[in-house]
Amino acid sequence: MLSRQMAELPTPKPRRILFVCSGNICRSPLAEAIFRDQVRALGLEAQFQVDSAGTHGWHEGERADPRARRVGAAHGVSVDSIARPVRTSDFESFGLILAMDKDHLRELRSRCPAAYRGKIHLMRDFEGGGTDLEVPDPYYEDTSTFERVYEMLQKSCQGLLRALCA
Repeated sequence: MLSRQMAELPTPKPRRILFVCSGNICRSPLAEAIFRDQVRALGLEAQFQVDSAGTHGWHEGERADPRARRVGAAHGVSVDSIARPVRTSDFESFGLILAMDKDHLRELRSRCPAAYRGKIHLMRDFEGGGTDLEVPDPYYEDTSTFERVYEMLQKSCQGLLRALCA
């Protein structure tokens, strides 16, 4: 009887989270993949919908940078998103929008309707090590920088998941 009653309860709406960097091929796809992997490991897939986007459409339709994919794969995380720019509708449809650095934060806030600006935060605000911390852009760097970015994002995603599940 109890299991039938539980089955009839409405399922909570998934929380929608958007990770944003410049071109959506390095940092934000890594963050999306890491967060999705952490959610899956806890069996919470039904509670979250995640995506990533770029403040600019330079790489629209492209796969993530090969270095981001390699670093993710080395940690057992599949980085498989396809680049897209932030759309105006994202500001309404996502409950949380995470910028990788202060430039993204400024850009997003300038394009966002005032009613939704409170949804936009820096990614590393969830890391617990301070405020105004940024995820550096590894695009012009070597694979070791992608590895450091992965480690930062992993910590931030863990903190984000803790905060959202608290």
